[in-house]
Amino acid sequence: MAAIRRATVKWDGDLATGDGNVSATSSRAFSALPVTWASRTESADGRTSPEELLAAAHASCYSMAFSSELAKAGSPADHLEVSSEVTFDRVDGKWTVISSRLTVRGQVTGLNNDRFRAIAEQAKDGCPISRAIVGNVAISLDAALK
Repeated sequence: MAAIRRATVKWDGDLATGDGNVSATSSRAFSALPVTWASRTESADGRTSPEELLAAAHASCYSMAFSSELAKAGSPADHLEVSSEVTFDRVDGKWTVISSRLTVRGQVTGLNNDRFRAIAEQAKDGCPISRAIVGNVAISLDAALK
């Protein structure tokens, strides 16, 4: 059965001077996070953006995919720290999400750096968020043991 998740945005005004808020309506894990155009293209100043939410989605999805692949390889993770840096810039005059750079540092008993990196790459390709954006967004990975 498919999992369906929902978010809701309330927006007032035009793009440049308007503002809004985004809420997770499925989980209610967050509500009324402020969003503005400036928080996307200038300083965040305590507000979020679709790109930051995409970075959060990619990092959390990847951490789950990687922990799964490590366990399947017989080397479950002791600890993983994953971040995603999403870049939003103009391409041919249009604002575009151009990249997501994943960084993972981990503690995995009995695994060397080469094997860690190989499993990390495999997880990058299997992560559902990676699969959703691949071909449209450049995905890179920096993986190393601590």
